[in-house]
Amino acid sequence: MKVACAAALIAFAFAISFAHGQQPATNASGISVEANQQVFATMCALDAAGFDADVSTLAQMPGRLALRDSLLKMNGPATEALRAFYRDHQLAQPSETLSRYITFALVAGPAPKFGFQRDRELLPPDVLAIEGFQDILASFYAEAQLGARWTSIEPEYNRAIARDQAPLRRIVTVSNAYLRELLKPSRRTFTVYVEPLVGNRINFRNFGDHYSIVIGTGPDIPIADIQHAYLHFMLDTLPLRYRKEVDTKKSLLEVAAAAPRLPVQYQTDFLAYIDECMIKAVELRLRKMTPPQLEAALMENDRSGFILVRPFVTQLQKFEKAEPAMTYYYPDMIAGIDVRAEKERVAKIKFAPNEPEPAAEEADKPAKTEVSELDHMLADGDRQIAAQDVSGATATFEKILEKYPSEPKAIYGLAIASVLAKDADRAKALFTSLVYTPGGAAKPAQGDDAIDPATTAWSHVYLGRIYDLEDERELALIEYRAALAVDGAPEAARVAAERGAEAGYQTRSHGDNNSPQKP
Repeated sequence: MKVACAAALIAFAFAISFAHGQQPATNASGISVEANQQVFATMCALDAAGFDADVSTLAQMPGRLALRDSLLKMNGPATEALRAFYRDHQLAQPSETLSRYITFALVAGPAPKFGFQRDRELLPPDVLAIEGFQDILASFYAEAQLGARWTSIEPEYNRAIARDQAPLRRIVTVSNAYLRELLKPSRRTFTVYVEPLVGNRINFRNFGDHYSIVIGTGPDIPIADIQHAYLHFMLDTLPLRYRKEVDTKKSLLEVAAAAPRLPVQYQTDFLAYIDECMIKAVELRLRKMTPPQLEAALMENDRSGFILVRPFVTQLQKFEKAEPAMTYYYPDMIAGIDVRAEKERVAKIKFAPNEPEPAAEEADKPAKTEVSELDHMLADGDRQIAAQDVSGATATFEKILEKYPSEPKAIYGLAIASVLAKDADRAKALFTSLVYTPGGAAKPAQGDDAIDPATTAWSHVYLGRIYDLEDERELALIEYRAALAVDGAPEAARVAAERGAEAGYQTRSHGDNNSPQKP
């Protein structure tokens, strides 16, 4: 009998990568992962206004999904005023619309008034463009009783926060070790805010000494984006600190600005430009690339106008053999850049043409193809799983497989639905079919039969957990190790596999003895 095993599977169906009950991590260094009630309230307002939020990440947050549905159905004077304001200030692309409101949330004070924390003349242009939203949000906050709603939904955010703490610690540790810098208590802060409805639309801001990046809660933690933002936090002060030395290389911007692909914000701001080139160079060194890979990346940067990435990489190779921390070595890096030699080198480069941008009104719309239909059906199945509609999710994923046989995401969704249905045998068979051939061999990581790394890694993690619940520890270890071997696996899956390999999958009951349930 595997009834106990099947029932125990529910314990991890909605907790793929989250730790339980942990609170936001803060420390004297100013580095933290948190939820932000101003961002939460702002996204609730956008929900009610009809903003095209990314709900695909809400499978792990059923309470937040239910809240969104409730807000969409709200009526009332404050809600109607909010919707009118949103219509009047809506931009062509959802990402641009969202950007304004995220900026507002990051400079707004706490509920229920959301008073700005700085004088009006110091507010970012994005916030001034939606002037009046502060009062609109305050009225909506009261009408929608968002204070009480936040209290009920906060545990889901805390689980998402707990998931992101280890990756952030790893980013900080790796980056600081490379730069040979120690974090010291200061007024400067770096905060990762989690908000599920921003989806994949990463928002990074810095206001003076305060750096913030707002990320979604999808299965793939945006490690590269967080690391890029953190390197800005660590390195932004250096061009200002050594401005005299930096200005001696300023004529190189005239050459770089001719590149069609160089973003506008760097074409006239040399401090921002040299800072970005430095950060890109550090990222390349941290990636431990092979010489051919590194050369390809450097050529791409050259052709895009980031011509100082190459000399910075050269200087970083010298830095790696030195002893001083980057704070003190930076002037030597700047001095090592030969302006005349770089101009001669760049003169031989053919800058890449600027690729045309998609029409504004079409940029955020999915292509009207069968893939779009498939994505829509998969999203329906994910929402049904989030709502624990087992029969609905099962029917949806089975319908997908009728039309798109062997679609990995549908098989994976049906496996999760089988977990919820307490059908352990079917769940195991489906996860197995994703990662193994009928003969029992591992499916190749490349080729026509390959599936994406996230689905592969999580399927192995689930199989490991199922085997743990069946008291098959050796088989479980094989699956956890297979998950760890997946190239490009999400950080959360890797963490889950490490935990499984170290301690096994454990479920808790009222009389918890910290041991796995037996089948």
